[in-house]
Amino acid sequence: MGAQQRVYRQRIRSVQATKKITRAMELIAASRVVKAREAVAKSTPYAVALTRAVSSVASSTSDIDHALTTEREHVKRAGVLIVTADRGLAGSYSVNAMKEAQELIARLENDGKEVVPYIVGRKGVGYYKFRRRPYEAEWTGFTDSPKFENAEEIGDRLTEDFVKGSDEGGVDELHVVYTQFKSMVTQQSRVIRLLPLGVEEREAEADDAEGPMPLYEFEPNPEGVLDALLPRYVNARIFNALLQSAASELAARQRAMKSATDNATELVKTYTRLANQARQAEITQEISEIVGGASALADAS
Repeated sequence: MGAQQRVYRQRIRSVQATKKITRAMELIAASRVVKAREAVAKSTPYAVALTRAVSSVASSTSDIDHALTTEREHVKRAGVLIVTADRGLAGSYSVNAMKEAQELIARLENDGKEVVPYIVGRKGVGYYKFRRRPYEAEWTGFTDSPKFENAEEIGDRLTEDFVKGSDEGGVDELHVVYTQFKSMVTQQSRVIRLLPLGVEEREAEADDAEGPMPLYEFEPNPEGVLDALLPRYVNARIFNALLQSAASELAARQRAMKSATDNATELVKTYTRLANQARQAEITQEISEIVGGASALADAS
């Protein structure tokens, strides 16, 4: 075996080893995305119904001054929760989320607001640390399989900072950047304003559900209902955002690994063809040398 042919054979073995890894990762992502989609399907109706309930209370009690629905007179600091992935090999999933977040941050800063980032996922944390940009808090280690406890931990921190307000080191409004799962081939980065609950968000959630806004009777009073709904609303919306992002991450990883596996297959074919061509060239050269040697011997005799 010639040197060139040996190089091609080594490359073929290397690519085949990589192909086994990408194929395994593709199968793992495919199996896990099924459960992630089911979790999204179970979580979304609850999040929508809870938002509709909060919206109904807010619409029916517009004269009540409550932190959940009342715009701050002077918004100085805006919190932005950015949901990214813990691991890579998921195509442009985290890149798209960070791009959407940076566009939102630019708009908020143009409005004269100080942006306070809160980051979910090691990719987002790495993005900020590499650029030496400050951020308020981080949560990692669960992006592809979030639990409600993770959402509660995040929600408690965000609610605490929102209730404090900018004058006490908190924030005056909260936004969430996450990736909405629409299908196995379509995932879209999305921005929602979590707090205070704006009119546009109420209308968007109303469009997601069927029927008119429900009417409720409040016991003991609207203020008490809003106080009870505040942490549940925040946690439910954050949990749904985490689940949507997890399903999107797994779908993007499956698609990326399938593409890598297909590329590895084509690369093996290419290297195999080149190796065969190198082998044929070596054989042709050897035959030419034999024929030339034979001719030289015949001429000498």
